[in-house]
Amino acid sequence: MTPSIILLTIGIYFLFLIVIAQLSKGNSNNQAFFTGNRKSKWYLVAFGMIGASLSGVTFLSVPGQVGASSFSYMQMVLGYLLGYAFIALVLIPLYYRLELVSIYQYLESRFGFYSHKTGSAFFLLSRVVGASFRLFLVAGVLHYFLFSHYNLPFILTTLITVILIWIYTFQGGIKTIVITDTLQTAFMILALVLSIFFIQRGLGGSFTEIWQSAKVAGYTKTFFWSDLAASKLHFLKQFFSGALIALVMTGLDQDMMQKNLTCKNVEEAQKNVFSMSVMLLPINFLFLCLGAFLFIYAQQMGITIPDRVDYLFPEIALNHFPVYVGVIFLLGLIAAAYSSADSALTSLTTAFCVDFLDMHKEEKTGDKQTRLKVHLAFSVLIVLVVWAFDKLGDASVISKIFTFAGYTYGPLLGLFTFGLSNKRSVKDKWVPLICVISPVLTYLVSIGAPLYLAYTFGYELLLVNGGLTYLGLLLISKKEKLNE
Repeated sequence: MTPSIILLTIGIYFLFLIVIAQLSKGNSNNQAFFTGNRKSKWYLVAFGMIGASLSGVTFLSVPGQVGASSFSYMQMVLGYLLGYAFIALVLIPLYYRLELVSIYQYLESRFGFYSHKTGSAFFLLSRVVGASFRLFLVAGVLHYFLFSHYNLPFILTTLITVILIWIYTFQGGIKTIVITDTLQTAFMILALVLSIFFIQRGLGGSFTEIWQSAKVAGYTKTFFWSDLAASKLHFLKQFFSGALIALVMTGLDQDMMQKNLTCKNVEEAQKNVFSMSVMLLPINFLFLCLGAFLFIYAQQMGITIPDRVDYLFPEIALNHFPVYVGVIFLLGLIAAAYSSADSALTSLTTAFCVDFLDMHKEEKTGDKQTRLKVHLAFSVLIVLVVWAFDKLGDASVISKIFTFAGYTYGPLLGLFTFGLSNKRSVKDKWVPLICVISPVLTYLVSIGAPLYLAYTFGYELLLVNGGLTYLGLLLISKKEKLNE
């Protein structure tokens, strides 16, 4: 597939998104940007959130990890259902009852000023690092297969990508995101299904026959029950980690909850969460099937597995299939990547404007210009963080940085859990210190457990982090009847 065809595909796709954004922006005041005036259809939000939940990391990494961990990822996906149920039944009614624009406003009503700012700051850190990492993976693919042919530096590839996202999000905000994410999810699912079809046809067998080959090769093993202490793939670790990850990365994350809060009422928002959680099961299963088929195709065709298995899918789609298959892959990749990147920019802007600039109140002269400056500033920041990832060069270092970003959700888990589980007040000024100490202690636990307890932590470190935060809050709390 030639670079000119790749460039034409990207250009047409973004032009389409920009046109949609212009048609959907309507009144571009702060309320429309932050909440969509709470007029979104729940089924559009649910469908669009699939793309934002999966992202380009899923599109590239889930198929690639099948070679090392088979279908074990489905254990986490099953755990998501538990986390989403808690979100729908507990958190959404709370957020709607308090009429929140930023979900971290809850922390101010429950604990105070410093807790509010601390919760939002941890979200901002998490989302900047997470969005930058996701964008880094996709920008790396586009640079390798496209922009490097024109001798453009990687930083320019990233800058062009972020500018295009900024153009179609800076006015309409969340109102535009709900619509564009719906379209991008449709592109992503279409690309996923067609990719499986064309790979199956390239292998010359039926789906059942190829599935059987994948089963014989060990790719389809889903449930892992051995060695609870040492294995990160054990079912209990994966299932409950999945529940916690869904809880914190959706229910306690402004990026994901901002879309939920654009629905008209609690009932519609709950329908959105339940329907999305159910749809994620077959879609993630198909991504894993795609991974198994890719590895079998590579083996049968003598294709060398790339050192970075994330590049296996683009390598086969762009270099070993007809042009139209490569175009389908590109549409799916771009849709998956930018449905998370565009909503990240919008949520970062919302959280900063609402939590630190108090722009959720009556709109004042100059507020729109301030919001645009904040939106632009976060766009520049993400470009710089992606550039820093590229300069690090070592994939293992980058992985550690992304893992570090996960530590920032532990304090949020502890803060919200403490607030919901009792009526004790806390010494608000001490909350930032507790939330900084907890991740540090969690890191020490992670490196000490294999040495002294013969136990290897996986994603369940999130529970440790949240638990330490909870205990810290308990130490600085006192019994007091709160008026909420």
